[in-house]
Amino acid sequence: MSVISVGQAVVLGAVEGVTEFLPVSSTGHLKIVEGLMGIPVDDGAVVGFSAVIQVGAIAAVLVYFFKDIVRIVSAWGRGLRDREERYHHDYKFAWWVICATVPIVVVGLAAKPLIEGPLASLWVVAGSLIVGSGVMWAADQMGRHKRGEDDTSFKDAMLVGSSQILALLFPGFSRSGATMSTALILDLDRVAATRLSFFLGIPALTGAGLYELKDALGTGVGVAPLAVGTAVSFVVAYASIAWLLKFVAKHSFNAFVIYRIVVGVLLFGLLGAGVLSS
Repeated sequence: MSVISVGQAVVLGAVEGVTEFLPVSSTGHLKIVEGLMGIPVDDGAVVGFSAVIQVGAIAAVLVYFFKDIVRIVSAWGRGLRDREERYHHDYKFAWWVICATVPIVVVGLAAKPLIEGPLASLWVVAGSLIVGSGVMWAADQMGRHKRGEDDTSFKDAMLVGSSQILALLFPGFSRSGATMSTALILDLDRVAATRLSFFLGIPALTGAGLYELKDALGTGVGVAPLAVGTAVSFVVAYASIAWLLKFVAKHSFNAFVIYRIVVGVLLFGLLGAGVLSS
């Protein structure tokens, strides 16, 4: 018997697709919904399932930004062969993404027992939602929003990429929220911050999903729930990406800040009342 049914996989796939790239914490929302459905949030198979269905959301990014990705990868390939091409921004950007992924990979492997154990608590999720909201609000206020995507540097990529560690260690903080906030503090505009967050998420989330696949299949999650959850995640994430890019072009992140605080406070209440188990 799979610890997650096909019906539950549909719900969790939709939650993943909606929240993966919005700065509201997909991991936090998945754990909340899993708790409400009576699914053990710290079960190794469940943690693996959550990581695997992220691949559906990443596939949505690959499809949505296909032309950009082809351009960047092509420039990287040309730069490996031709020294003159190495001065092209796309060539350098490809290397920056690779380098900026290293910190989260190292920490993810080193802290795996903590991430899947004590840090998987819903109490951590609730606190991280609220604390992350404060960081996001401050970043949006501090940032001067004067730099575009072509103005990014290696330092920007490394700082933004390293900020993903916050979401890895504190589910609820939000990978998107951490990366976008860091980019805003570095004075990138909201669209550039959002796009940088997307590109940096591709290797990190794809790697996590592939790494966890064996655990998800080997410890209690069936192939059907994994396939369904991943497919639903892809469809919903694609729509979410399109909406978010249009939204941040004209609005601040205040709506997300308020939403996160409400969810965090509500979660603290449900945990305190015993409605949800941590």
